[in-house]
Amino acid sequence: MNVTKSAMSITPAQCRAARGLLNWSQDELAEATNGEVAKRSLVRFEKGDTAPQPRTLTAIRTAMEAAGVEFIPENGGGAGVRLRKGSDGR
Repeated sequence: MNVTKSAMSITPAQCRAARGLLNWSQDELAEATNGEVAKRSLVRFEKGDTAPQPRTLTAIRTAMEAAGVEFIPENGGGAGVRLRKGSDGR
């Protein structure tokens, strides 16, 4: 599948909000990426200190989507996140 970088981008606020919906710590998110993302990278990204590589954002997004998060793109109302219907986040 050919996915553009913008389609896979998430913001630091979306990442923090998604972790909150899942009730995940940064350690748990790092673990859910199967070692592809270090906790220190998550900390820097969520603080807005750095822009991760596309593969890092993809790993974060993939782990969260597998747990039931849906990322809502900017559509005039602002980007956001939600849990899929019927998902308990685990």
